[in-house]
Amino acid sequence: MSLSLISNAYAAGASPAQQPGGGSMIIMFFLVVAFVFMLWSQQKRNKQQKAMVDALQKGDEVATIGGMLGKVDKVGDNYLNLTIADNVVVQIQRSAVQTVLPKGTLK
Repeated sequence: MSLSLISNAYAAGASPAQQPGGGSMIIMFFLVVAFVFMLWSQQKRNKQQKAMVDALQKGDEVATIGGMLGKVDKVGDNYLNLTIADNVVVQIQRSAVQTVLPKGTLK
């Protein structure tokens, strides 16, 4: 019987952060803020990637997601013709372009 009185007295004197469930609201708030920040960052990257792919034009030098480097030979709605070597042209999806390289990178 005295054991329950002692534990109740201890719990009554504890701060809200030390009580069970008291700190979980603070943790939940920070988790929600972190999640929203990650969503915002991903949306920003997606917009930048879409703008880069939409701006592709003939003569741009690019790197693909698979690591191929080449020069854009022809631009279509969904596909690109990419020259990767002399007389070697491959067709790739526009979304496979990872980076537009500075002019003169490929020689």
